[in-house]
Amino acid sequence: MLDLSRVLPHARIPELPNPYFGKVRDCYDLPATEAHPGGTRILISSDRISAFDRILAAIPFKGQVLTQTARFWFDHTADICPNHVIAYPDPNVVIGQRLTILPVEIVVRGYLAGSTSTSILTQYRKGARKLYGHDLPDGLRDNEILPRPIITPTSKAFDGAHDEPLTAAEILDQGLLTPAQWEEISAHALALFARGQSMAAQRGLILVDTKYEFGLDPDGRILIADEIHTPDSSRYWRADGYAEALATGGRPPSFDKDVIRAWVVARCDPYHQPIPEIPPQMIEQTAQTYIDAFEAITGQPFVPDMTGPSPLDRVRANLAPWFE
Repeated sequence: MLDLSRVLPHARIPELPNPYFGKVRDCYDLPATEAHPGGTRILISSDRISAFDRILAAIPFKGQVLTQTARFWFDHTADICPNHVIAYPDPNVVIGQRLTILPVEIVVRGYLAGSTSTSILTQYRKGARKLYGHDLPDGLRDNEILPRPIITPTSKAFDGAHDEPLTAAEILDQGLLTPAQWEEISAHALALFARGQSMAAQRGLILVDTKYEFGLDPDGRILIADEIHTPDSSRYWRADGYAEALATGGRPPSFDKDVIRAWVVARCDPYHQPIPEIPPQMIEQTAQTYIDAFEAITGQPFVPDMTGPSPLDRVRANLAPWFE
């Protein structure tokens, strides 16, 4: 039985400087040092869950699941692309190099999937065959594997604006990246995705699509930042249910936030109406979904950290050496 009281709804720590509070992560920037001339960033994964551009609830252990899943993948892909990680002082926390984040979000897709208005499946159903600069053949079925993985980049929007689809030519024409940067990032993204798909297949999973965020360190090196191949940044299907779903036109069994999104949509218009209070049984079901995803993706048992009077007390204690 999950202890639903062990939740980290936020990580507001007044002792830490230069805060930035996102929808899920609470971040702090530490000043430059001789070892890290660009400075360091503390990224604390809270247990908040977001959808519809809103915070829906706090899900116990979600932040630990995301941090430890990303840790698993950073450890298994460091030979492909260097990453921002310096240390893991707490199960919910990563200390990373502070980077200049590049203004393009890289999404790699291996299947004709998605549900948003800008997804390749939605656009394909409307008749589009040239998407993000890629030509797709006629006759693809919903959720079918693409002839090859494709990169579908978007702009990184700020101040409430929406990300906009981009092609490689537009990225270069607009000067968002140099030709050398685009070539390196594209190669990294496709290699990371191939590693992810290969390792997921060994666990009976299909890595369908994922997003990557890259940045530059003070020496101009490209590093991967944020998170990698987590249930929040990636779509996973269970391989043993895929063939039947493809044959029947159904939705392949997956790990994602749909369990709680579906509950909300059935009760309100989440874009315009207040979100009903999420009941404890739905909170517990969603927490178990994330834990199941961690164990399926990594092949490791999930061990919740129960130390400290509360998760926030534990995080503050574990971070004390970084700001004393």
